[in-house]
This record gives sequence, C-alpha cells and structure tokens, in this order.
Amino acid sequence: MKYINQLEPNELIGNFLEHPPQGFSAWLSVDGVPVFSAKFDLLTTADDDFRHKIQKLPFYNKWRRYLQPHTCFVGATVSEYALLTDNVDANQLAAHLKAAYAKQYSFFIVKDIPVASPLLNEKDNHYSMHFISSLKENGFIEVEGQALAWVPIDFSDMDEVFSRFSYSRRKNFRRKLKSRNKLAIHILHSGDDCFYQQAVIDEYYQLYLNVYQQSEIHFDLLTKSFFTQLLQNKTQNAHIVTYYHDDKLVGYNICFVVNNMLVDKYIGMVYPQARALNLYFVSWFVNLEYALQQGFSHYIAGWTDPEVKASLGAKFTFTKHLVYIRNPLLRAVLRRLISHFESDKEKVA
Repeated sequence: MKYINQLEPNELIGNFLEHPPQGFSAWLSVDGVPVFSAKFDLLTTADDDFRHKIQKLPFYNKWRRYLQPHTCFVGATVSEYALLTDNVDANQLAAHLKAAYAKQYSFFIVKDIPVASPLLNEKDNHYSMHFISSLKENGFIEVEGQALAWVPIDFSDMDEVFSRFSYSRRKNFRRKLKSRNKLAIHILHSGDDCFYQQAVIDEYYQLYLNVYQQSEIHFDLLTKSFFTQLLQNKTQNAHIVTYYHDDKLVGYNICFVVNNMLVDKYIGMVYPQARALNLYFVSWFVNLEYALQQGFSHYIAGWTDPEVKASLGAKFTFTKHLVYIRNPLLRAVLRRLISHFESDKEKVA
C-alpha cells in the first residue's frame, strides 16, 4: 500500500509494524493507516525553562508519572510524516480515528502532519491541510511540530556547495573534513551477504545504541529484530554508507532512495573516535556528494539537530501535531500552555 506523505519504502513501514520499538505496540487502523501506542513523557518537547520550572515543583518525583501517560499516536516513528490514505476523505478519516481512540486513551496525538512540504506533491499537501482542519473541528489542539532538514541537489560539484558558506565557516568545515583522509568509506546495500552474520548485526546494532544513548531525547528504541530485518531485506534496497578507521567500523548511515531522493534514516557511531574524526560533518558532505553522483534531486537529512544542520546549509520544512486530550480540564490547561512547547522554527530562524 502506498500512503499519502510517504517518503520511505513500504518494507520499512512493514518492519515497524512487525517489530515496533521497545515498549511500543503498533497496528493499522480500520482505514489502514499506521497507529502505535507507547508511554509518552509530556515534557519531551517542552522548552527548557518550562521543563525546569515543572521539575522544581514540590514532590515532583512522586507525581511525575502522571506526566507520562500511555498515549496513542497516528503515524510511525520510521516515517518522516504521518502516513495517511485517501481511501476515505479527510473529514471521514478524522472522525473515524477520534471515534476509535479518543475515548480509549487519555492522550491521542496525530504526529508530524506536513504543512506545504516541498518534498511532496500538491495532492498530498492538500489532503494534509484538509486533515488538519478536520481534526481541529473534532476538538484536536494544534501544536507546532518539528523541522525536517533537506538539501536540494542544485549544485554541479562540491566546490559550489562550499562557495555558499561564509569564509570563516568554509575554513572551519574544510579543517574538519581533513579527517576524511583517515577514513575508508564503502557503500553497502541491505541484503548483502555480510548482514547474514550475527556478529555483524550485533556490531551495527551496538553502534545505533551508542547514538541513541547519547541523545537528549529517548523515545523510540528500535529493537535488534527491527535492525536484523532492516539490514537483511533486499527489496527495500537500503544504501549503507560505512566509515572505517584503522580497519575498524567507526560509523555508518543507513539511507533509502524514494522518489529519486536520498533519505537519511539511521546513524551509528563509535565514541569517542567518531567525534575525534568529525564523522558527523564528514558524513554530511559524503552524503551530498553521493546524492550528486547518483543524480538524486534531494537529500533528506531528518529531524534531529536542526541548528547544526542549518549551519551546514540545510533548508527546513515544518509539521503540525494534532493533540486530543480526553479530560476537558486538562484540554483547557494545554491550550494555555502551548507556547511553552518547543518549536523548531525558532531554532532555525
């Protein structure tokens, strides 16, 4: 099934439904859109000042569990956007989802609905905007979402990329990119023979865990079963860019090609070697170079670290989350507190 707003291969979505993140449950709604449930910390996207104020309230450690309700989400943590279907119109889909889940869960969130995304066609964008309006008419509260980083491959060579930066930034990047000379870089594909060795699966999963554990936000911990299927699936044709230093794997990017766009999904690193080798910066420019060589139209770089990606020349497209709170009193409170939840627009302005 091909969804509205889909920037991933079908196999990756199927993998999510079959092997959801740790502690998650995932399924398809009656209308066939992905849905999942998980324990969710409501302060995850709150700004730092508001979060600190809440954490300083009396007996916070005793009542903090009430801020971590079991929550239902429409969407998937492996997709850039909420995956919708035009098998029903937007009004019907909004009504069906509310009827199915709003009474069952105290918090119900439709996540990452795109807003006029340059990465989607006009039909998908129109449906998404209609869907947002329909959800609001059904009592959902609109919350600013995240910034998806992307780069158009509108340059003829990498020198042209660097010419777009200021002198000081260009000098800094070229200094960091000297680390590339210390790395052996290879392109693998999902389904390659090496990924049928358990030791290789274990190593790739550990590098993923390294990145997950040092991240500020811990939400969806992918399982080893998910990674095994991801790395062994030939038909989804993942492009895996690997980085070796002194014959040891120190990092990788797992990317997909959809609609002639290179979509960067997962990263694994070994610390502190990856930092010493400036691997984050090296991999950014390697991915741009690879996208150019392959004739891709865009490089889609994901949601995390928007300030860093802005400094690297990324453009951004934004989303909305639509939230339904079963308790009318809490619903009224949230409407007043929306401004305290982070907007990535402020980070990349």
